[in-house]
Amino acid sequence: MAHRRFRPASPSPSLPVLQPAEHARAMRPATYRTRRLVRTAARNWRLLAIGAVLLLLEVVFHVRSFAVVRPATNLDPPFHIGCQEPILNTSSRANAALVMLARNSDVDGAVDSIRSVQEQFNQHFGYPWVFLNDKEWSREFKTRVGKAISDGGGASDITFETIPPGMWGYPNWIDQDEARKSMASMERRKISYAGKESYHHMCRFNSGFFFDHPALLNYKWYWRVEPDIEFTCAVTYDPFVEMERNDKRYGYTIALWELGKTVPSLFRKLADYKMRRRIPTTSLWTAMMDPSYLPWPIRRLIWWVRNRDPYGDLWNMCHFWSNFEIADMEFFRSAEYRDFFRFLDEDGGFYYERWGDAPVHSLAAALLLRPDQVHHFADFGYVHRPFQYCTHAPTDDELRRGELVPDLRGRDVSAWPERELGCNCHCDPRIETVAPACFNRIRSTVM
Repeated sequence: MAHRRFRPASPSPSLPVLQPAEHARAMRPATYRTRRLVRTAARNWRLLAIGAVLLLLEVVFHVRSFAVVRPATNLDPPFHIGCQEPILNTSSRANAALVMLARNSDVDGAVDSIRSVQEQFNQHFGYPWVFLNDKEWSREFKTRVGKAISDGGGASDITFETIPPGMWGYPNWIDQDEARKSMASMERRKISYAGKESYHHMCRFNSGFFFDHPALLNYKWYWRVEPDIEFTCAVTYDPFVEMERNDKRYGYTIALWELGKTVPSLFRKLADYKMRRRIPTTSLWTAMMDPSYLPWPIRRLIWWVRNRDPYGDLWNMCHFWSNFEIADMEFFRSAEYRDFFRFLDEDGGFYYERWGDAPVHSLAAALLLRPDQVHHFADFGYVHRPFQYCTHAPTDDELRRGELVPDLRGRDVSAWPERELGCNCHCDPRIETVAPACFNRIRSTVM
């Protein structure tokens, strides 16, 4: 019987035969690639080290570019320290008014605020009061508020005005259905006041139309007073006259952090606006920013994260609390501010987000004013719950450390009468004092 020679089957043309080494690589592709990368890195470690050092240096220089150089002298000292005796009310009054935006239901808080302002200041200076409401004023509000002012003495005129429809409500370019959906979403996320249409209308009004209200057009200066505030020091000089004399345009008492989720796109859009208009960077604008610690170009990839500019750097959320302002309305009526407000208004963020007038005014001041044109009323004790500002100066050691407003939280301020800046002040130990972080950052531009 003939024997047949065994012949192995020919390999399929679709299944190539792998050599042992190739087979191992095919079975462990991730391990092979990792080892290859490690070998490549080992051969080029010097180049990689140089690249890492260069990236680190770039980050260091980038971060240092955000440092604020403090001036050699204090560019924004208090106008006066302590009580002025006699009271400095002999010069001509400024063209100014005390202004309150309120509703009829705010009457109790309005009366308390008026009594505080009259007692601590206006009984000696007699500035007029202007009250603004989006509805007709009730008889009760007019009667009780009028009595509080007359009992306090000093005010010569009281005006109750309503806000014209063109200054209040949705503009025609806002998609109201979309705006209401956004408000409902913000309310579900527990963003304060975001579900109330009237609050969004108020923020828009205070940011732009407030200064053109017919009742205010004849005034240059305003002191904004809100219901339920208290002044805890006597004011024995005229702040309007001093603002004008010292070339100040905007004054505040409290600086603190904004809630980032209320204004997620505001800063990026304003940074874009600043770039397109080629507006120079002020030290106050820089003071309101924190640099990204990511290297270029990686940091530019995070521009879309909320509260960052197109370069990936962050607004630190510091702003002035606008429930107290003493300011020059000619600044807010200027062509530069009108263009600034028009840009924000047409964007729609007053409705699609919850842009408040406080961050809008703050970023406008940082963008359009010199730092020395912004005044901190360090001698005005002020309460707007849950916070208060107490009027104590820093020590020399604190100044050297950059603690330009001392941290008074949990401390007995009555123990340091020599550091008191205000007149006859009382700091309430039951109310939390404001954290100094934003003060220190902002004040570093002027002292």
